[in-house]
Amino acid sequence: MTAPASTQRPTTSRTSPGSGVPAASRPSSGPRTAAWLVGAAVVLAVSVSVAVTLGPAHLPVSDVWRSVAQHLGLDGPLGLDRLAPLPDGLVWELRLPRVLTAAGVGAGLAVCGVVMQSLTRNPLADPYLLGLSSGASLGAVCVLGLGVALVLPVAAFAGALLALLATLGLAGAAGGLTPSRTVLAGLAVSQLAAAGVSFVIFWTSTGDSYQDILSWLLGSVAGATWTSVAVTCGATLVLGGVLAATGSLLDAFTFGDTAAAALGVPVERARRILLVLVAVLTGALVSQSGSIGFVGLVLPHAVRLVVGTRNRLLLPLSGLLGASFLVWADTAARTVFAPREIPVGVMTAAVGAPVFAFLLWRGRGRA
Repeated sequence: MTAPASTQRPTTSRTSPGSGVPAASRPSSGPRTAAWLVGAAVVLAVSVSVAVTLGPAHLPVSDVWRSVAQHLGLDGPLGLDRLAPLPDGLVWELRLPRVLTAAGVGAGLAVCGVVMQSLTRNPLADPYLLGLSSGASLGAVCVLGLGVALVLPVAAFAGALLALLATLGLAGAAGGLTPSRTVLAGLAVSQLAAAGVSFVIFWTSTGDSYQDILSWLLGSVAGATWTSVAVTCGATLVLGGVLAATGSLLDAFTFGDTAAAALGVPVERARRILLVLVAVLTGALVSQSGSIGFVGLVLPHAVRLVVGTRNRLLLPLSGLLGASFLVWADTAARTVFAPREIPVGVMTAAVGAPVFAFLLWRGRGRA
């Protein structure tokens, strides 16, 4: 006798979204996730080590690690000879801070890009969507035009936070922090701040100050110091680490606010907190590097093509690969056209725009 139809178990196994392989038969993603993250970390370590050696004066990788060990007090215990003052200064004072700053900025922008695209469900979202870049630029241009560049990082950070407050206030006054209202409010604030930037440049800039302002607006880590490393890498490790731990929460936003609320997520409160974290991190990064585009836009899309849309893997992997990408973009910006050096923002746009066009072409048949 056969069992009633209502008590029979279906013979087909559950299929994971986006794949034709039943979830029950798929191998555990744990080892693969660890392999991706370890591989990306190794790529970043190699990228930093090699990038420091490149320049007008070529250095071996061994000199880079000897300089690091020397300044950490490990040369004695490891039995290493002390590096000569000239190559040591070249590594420790000039190239290594710049490379590490680029890595910190790239990682932070990539993580912020993933969060913004998930929160707004907008594939064109990036860390600057809330008007943060234009707000930071307005603060920076104001102090550059006044000739007080020493407070530029503080002014840029303050400008980014003021832009955030204006965006959240405008979106809230319009009826709440929905994705569409947040995007539109950010665009309005961004355009207003951009107009302010143009006015300040027109009114105050004279002589060589144009070049300083243009270099900052296009993005550059040429003047990075160990203070820049502390700000960018510290903010990325702390705030970026917090954002990277919200993968499950961001997954709940995938199918909209209603679905997220049904899963027990306090939607508006969670969105507000995440937006503030993104804004503070972006403001800290922009205050040290200027506006560097396409990193937070392109890297998340490129990583999704490889590992899928699970934010628990997408967030940390995007951060690691974003760091490597910006390290090499800045290395190309200072070496390809030597002795001239171009802003790294020009290089990221030159690489990012064609890559983004390719990603759009590849996804032309998808919804």
